[in-house]
Amino acid sequence: MDWDTVDLVVFDVDGTLYDQRRLRIRMARELVTHTLLRCDLTAMRVLRTFRNRREALAEAGAEDFEARLLRETATATGVTPAAVEAIVAEWILRRPLRHLRACRYPAVDDLFAGLVRAGKTVGILSDYPARDKLLALGLEATFVVTAGDAGRLKPHPQGLLTVMAQAGASPARTLLIGDRPERDGIAAQRAGTRFLIRTAQTAGDTTFARFDAPVFAPVLAV
Repeated sequence: MDWDTVDLVVFDVDGTLYDQRRLRIRMARELVTHTLLRCDLTAMRVLRTFRNRREALAEAGAEDFEARLLRETATATGVTPAAVEAIVAEWILRRPLRHLRACRYPAVDDLFAGLVRAGKTVGILSDYPARDKLLALGLEATFVVTAGDAGRLKPHPQGLLTVMAQAGASPARTLLIGDRPERDGIAAQRAGTRFLIRTAQTAGDTTFARFDAPVFAPVLAV
């Protein structure tokens, strides 16, 4: 990676900036406790259906997906769209926030600071609302774009194109850092940008395992 050719670095959030598996274990414990205390499986059913339908809509490249996602989840689970929205807000958006700092990957904050020192612009592209998550993680970005803002889920490139437009950056001088090649990698390819994928099984020059990996050394050294 020639960092002199990079002006804008765009990060995915979930699974990229923090250990999503660790967070899900914590949240699963809370959800099971909630379900047992209330003897009510509604939240479990809604969350499972919501995630499955969201993945399907992402694969289909659905436009303005949010209303459709609520509607289809409500129909499949037999609850109202308002109830779906409330459950998602509680269990996907609010409750995880208190766990995020403990699940943040090592050296993420150092990399963000190094990028700023090196004169790079830091952006965020997330399929979920991200500002509260960044605050909980103790991280800052100049531009934050979500799938809701763009009207499309990754791997559609609209979100990445939106971040670049806001930052005034060209595809050739933009780098996307994510954790899912089938989402982040393809979105980057469709937008014409470079990408790096965080994964435990590194192979080739587009993957890394840690945020203090050699590929980031020039930035961390600034």
